[in-house]
Amino acid sequence: MTSLICGSIAFDTIMLFQGRFSEALLADQLHKINVAFLVPEIRREFGGCAGNIAYNLKLLDGDPLIMATIGMDGAPYFERLDRLGISRRCIRTMDDSYTAQAFITTDAGNNQITAFHPGAMTYSHENKIADAGPVKLAIVAPDGRDGMLQHAEDCARLKVPFIFDPGQGLPMFNGTELEHFIELATYVAVNDYEAELLTQRTGLSLAQIAQRVSALIVTRGEQGADIFTGGKTLQIPCVPADRVVDPTGCGDAFRAGLLHGLTTGMDWETTGRLSSLMGSIKIAHQGAQNHAPARAEIEDRFQKAFGYRL
Repeated sequence: MTSLICGSIAFDTIMLFQGRFSEALLADQLHKINVAFLVPEIRREFGGCAGNIAYNLKLLDGDPLIMATIGMDGAPYFERLDRLGISRRCIRTMDDSYTAQAFITTDAGNNQITAFHPGAMTYSHENKIADAGPVKLAIVAPDGRDGMLQHAEDCARLKVPFIFDPGQGLPMFNGTELEHFIELATYVAVNDYEAELLTQRTGLSLAQIAQRVSALIVTRGEQGADIFTGGKTLQIPCVPADRVVDPTGCGDAFRAGLLHGLTTGMDWETTGRLSSLMGSIKIAHQGAQNHAPARAEIEDRFQKAFGYRL
């Protein structure tokens, strides 16, 4: 049951600031910001929404198929995917671009400031959904603007159900475009900040968005998640983490749980709980792809958290 993951592949440079951004930002001076944050810790990680979602789905014994573009510096990422057993047949190499790069600074309150160079991601529209072959479910995650638009249109035309996951790419689209994505999508997944922005830009309430899709999923960090489906709202609890280390990639881990639950026929309550657990496992580790629980461990942790097995 292949899941097609349309989104970015990127290298993440992650820096940890030991203070809080709010201590360095003056509310009455935001029109002329000139600040520097001392970051004693820095590292380079494998990332990108598509790469992160695929990694987590593989942990669940899923069958992820990444559709993305990568740059001339992408050999280390290809080697990693090969080691993980994740197909790269739908990843296109752009020889005149660098792989997308994210520069992420996280403060002591787990707030993040990110600078992003799209690089090869800009050409994601050169990938075609039809080239993926048979897939059960797709996700259109943050990617190049043209690629996201095209992949959503192609999924709808080919009758491939898909999750619209605009993520940090949401500001690229106006209200009309976002409403069109919603009309095409089977599901919509956003965090609470993105949900607010989505409602502002489209003029639609969360209830109205939920009426247009099979399910609307809104993650709320430590407050869990809400799943709006069938005229009801399911409140999914947050699974307490062993420790809170790094939020980078937690949303992608959650979305891998969604893909797994939907492709294996789980009910929404179980799908949401598994997704919450995946985010909890991720946040206890540095980087987006450094947690490596065995499938049996994930099942044991699920039973411990919720009292029944997957």
